[in-house]
Amino acid sequence: MNDDVLIGDEEPGGNGESVGGAVANPRSLLDDAARAALRALLGDDVRFDEPMRRHTTARIGGPADAFAMPSTIERLVALLRWCAAAGVAVTVVGGGSNLLVRDAGIRGVVLNTGRLRRIELVDGTAIEVEAGCSTGKVLSLAMKHGLGGVEFLGGVPGSVGGGMIMNAGTYLGEFKDVTAWVESVRLSDGARVRRDNAACGFRYRDSDLPPTEVVVGARLELRPRPRAEIEAEVKALRKRRAEREPKKVSSNGSTFKNPPGDFAGRLIEAAGCKGWQIGDALCSPVHANWLVNVGDATCADMLALIERVRARVQEAHGLTLQLEVKILGEDVSGDTR
Repeated sequence: MNDDVLIGDEEPGGNGESVGGAVANPRSLLDDAARAALRALLGDDVRFDEPMRRHTTARIGGPADAFAMPSTIERLVALLRWCAAAGVAVTVVGGGSNLLVRDAGIRGVVLNTGRLRRIELVDGTAIEVEAGCSTGKVLSLAMKHGLGGVEFLGGVPGSVGGGMIMNAGTYLGEFKDVTAWVESVRLSDGARVRRDNAACGFRYRDSDLPPTEVVVGARLELRPRPRAEIEAEVKALRKRRAEREPKKVSSNGSTFKNPPGDFAGRLIEAAGCKGWQIGDALCSPVHANWLVNVGDATCADMLALIERVRARVQEAHGLTLQLEVKILGEDVSGDTR
């Protein structure tokens, strides 16, 4: 994925309908009363008609009716209870590193945990961390205290919350290997839920953490390891990524999951898809499983390229690639499929 884009630490300017010169979105389902109530509840923690391209590493996406980044879990709970009472839909997003948002954007409230960034060392070998904390900060704290187990985070950008949901990882490991428990909040009533590792249902690039909840924190159990060994392994991982992955482009990183016993990139390259382009969406000539935005690609461009690549791989290899990225929102026709 793209280390050049730090979505989780961004603070886009402004907090109203005129952000970046934008005007109020005519598709918005939030009337003036709802906007006033959200402003009273969250203050500067909410923005209206916020372009989602500001919050995805692919730099693609139409406006969210409201984009909320609560600064505390208590504010997050209050927001969810208001939305439930008002009948306003809530869509949860993380750091945006595995996300495509359709061009007409997302209706209702988009909830982002990017301001929940508390992180601390506990009991000598464990880290308790809130969902909005970057994976890089987790790795840095572990290295500082000579704790191993999260070296794989050297190849995983984004936030802890999003990483938990998709069980993010690399060949060095994944979140399921170190997670003791995950805490989430139910969207329906703001109740807090804690699950141990087994109850999370972690598997390859997925989990059983329900979409009806928002992850707010986790505990990672690590082990002592010489710092020099950790640094060497992380350095080797980052070097491998630098040699194999495109640079200075907006992307989600890997677009498709690796099928059992093979690699999506190899299959796409063997099918002759490298260099295919629709609009500014490009099948990277550097790494075929990276479908990147080389300029001002729309989500429609990217989805058309995804389907063209998938169809060609099916034709060439008799195998249907499964998406690693998540797709949200409406296209310009109002379709949400």
